[in-house]
Amino acid sequence: MRSASLLSERLRSHRLTAPARSVTDAASHMLAVQSQDFTAGRWALASRTRGEPTLRAVDRAFGRGDLVRAWTMRGTLHIIPARDLRWVLSVTSARQRQQAAGRRRDLGIDATMVEAVAAAAVPRLRDGGLTRAEMFEVFAGIGIEPGGQRGIHLLSELTLDGLICQGPVVVRDGVSREQRFVLVEQHIREHAAPDDPLAELFVRYVDGHGPAEVADFAWWSGLTLGQSREARDRAAERVVEIEQGIYVAAVRPRRASDVRDVLALGAFDEYYISYADRTAVCAPENLAAVGPGKNGMVRATIIAGGRVIGCWTHASASLGSPPELFDHDGGDGPADDEAVRAALARFTRFLDG
Repeated sequence: MRSASLLSERLRSHRLTAPARSVTDAASHMLAVQSQDFTAGRWALASRTRGEPTLRAVDRAFGRGDLVRAWTMRGTLHIIPARDLRWVLSVTSARQRQQAAGRRRDLGIDATMVEAVAAAAVPRLRDGGLTRAEMFEVFAGIGIEPGGQRGIHLLSELTLDGLICQGPVVVRDGVSREQRFVLVEQHIREHAAPDDPLAELFVRYVDGHGPAEVADFAWWSGLTLGQSREARDRAAERVVEIEQGIYVAAVRPRRASDVRDVLALGAFDEYYISYADRTAVCAPENLAAVGPGKNGMVRATIIAGGRVIGCWTHASASLGSPPELFDHDGGDGPADDEAVRAALARFTRFLDG
């Protein structure tokens, strides 16, 4: 597929040139947005929504129970529509446990320990939920030390069991990066139930990320290549194969008339991170600068014409500092300085409301 066509189609499927009507519509279209950096995850939804939704608008969707955050795939936190959490975990939880089994053993986590922390936490969670620190206090109170990542892995286990998720955002001065863990049975009002969850996962990935290949889906979902091929086969009548092995949605969103050429995307944004091969959107010589690096970080990016042309940070944008633009951008030419400033200014307005 020609590079220009691929970039145009991906920008549209990601809702970057065809923004959704609301933050919750953007979340539904993308299904799961990587969000271990919680501010970046919320910005990912706002940047795919019409107008200029603020951080408070995204946080209200968590408060209403429309959105939650959970370890949905690859052992990584994602923002996901609350109604989709249960069926997605029905597909991905076994694979996540398999991938984490060695680390769980090293931490001494077994079924007995998980049952113990669940029994201790559930009564406390029934009254509005608990912060992570409060959950760790519950663990320590029954003699289970949460340090050394044991606490995080236990929270993940309770999530994969379908017991808890992260819901309302804790109110803080400035930008809050904390949520309350809540009981799924109390917090989520309805649960979607697709006839074929494995096929549904492939379809929803292609809807929000196409054009894409099976290898891309396997990386994004954390499933094996065999499972991913099965997902593709079971979804064959619901996606379109435009070239051999390249899939797009059967119905694609309409491109907006007032499209911004230059966009500021957050850390770990799906547009960059959710493919096995990222050279379609980033020149090979710039991949190391974006990440993942040795620390696992993937930096926030500036894109122009669908290509990554530089990196930025939340702090520098708030201070009005210039981003780090690359010397080589894959032949697309330098971005207009004013367009770059406008893209970063949109992020600061998102934070400031």
